[in-house]
Amino acid sequence: GLTVVDSMIPLGRGQRALLMGDRKTGKTAMAVDAVINQKTTDVISIYALIGQKSSTIEQIVCAVRTHGAVERCIFVVGEASDQPGAQWLVPYAACTMAEYFRDRGQHALLVFDDLTRHAIIYRQISLLLRRPPGREAYPGDIFYIHSRLLERAAKLSPERGGGSLTALPIVETQASNLSAYIPTNLISITDGQIYFEPKLFYEGHKPAVNVGLSVSRVGAKTQVEAIKECAAELKLDYAQFVELEVFTRFGAMVDERTKKRIEHGKRIRAILAQPQFSPRSLSVQSSLLLALATRRLDKLSLPQVETFKTRISQYLGDTCPQVSARIDRAHSIAPSDEHELLAAMDQLILDISGSHSEAR
Repeated sequence: GLTVVDSMIPLGRGQRALLMGDRKTGKTAMAVDAVINQKTTDVISIYALIGQKSSTIEQIVCAVRTHGAVERCIFVVGEASDQPGAQWLVPYAACTMAEYFRDRGQHALLVFDDLTRHAIIYRQISLLLRRPPGREAYPGDIFYIHSRLLERAAKLSPERGGGSLTALPIVETQASNLSAYIPTNLISITDGQIYFEPKLFYEGHKPAVNVGLSVSRVGAKTQVEAIKECAAELKLDYAQFVELEVFTRFGAMVDERTKKRIEHGKRIRAILAQPQFSPRSLSVQSSLLLALATRRLDKLSLPQVETFKTRISQYLGDTCPQVSARIDRAHSIAPSDEHELLAAMDQLILDISGSHSEAR
């Protein structure tokens, strides 16, 4: 349901995708959005809260209750005030619950929030037990306990029921240090990472995902056809924009072709920005990406792009609901549906351009 992830860092059922970044950069917000987006799917969500404050736990539960399907969610809680042993058991208990659904042929989404606190708790217990400390005083088996936990995420074959367990572990970095002990351990265990950059967050680009440092080791194999067709060149275009934007900050003279690339990149960034608690349907995401791929949004100013982004969902529902329903159901865009989508978007762009002209 998050366009920046679904288009450039896709996740598949049975994967382990690490959410990493400094404190307060939107990691938990993305995990909560992922849980909320399952309200229209058959996925059961298990959220493990390890060593969190009671106020944080209450916010997360209230957000899921308000925006998601809380009747298909399980919250496994070890508060910061609980005993270290109880906090240490939280991810294992949550994973066992998720495995129960996976082994019955169902699909489970498991969030660990967060494994940095789990590592600190395990270090505390190990030092009290007088186990020999290793790097950063962590015990020597810290890598083993996390790999043993995360390797339980899997997509089973049809012969074994076809169930899946998808894991979203969260790890907190200090001062954007990706090479610290626990983050590098978890990077090596998982199938990819989504990195949240503080600079992007403070500039107001949310979700603050650094696409250059985020990796999916599965890539487009997990993307549905509707998004794969529209987002083929998106990551390359965005990477070139980021590079050119840094270059032009120094006031360098640029040619017309470079200006067009920069303007197109600004529109990509505008489309990737997404408010919390508002995951997008597949039809809306593919429509936005199709508008980017066909360069239709380059005709609009940035405020007009924001208007387009806000109105597209309602507009498609009013003008071509059958097309939206077919895309959401078939996960692909037929040539006739693409033609109808482009015609609807052209009309919306004309309406927005006309209304802005009248306002001026």
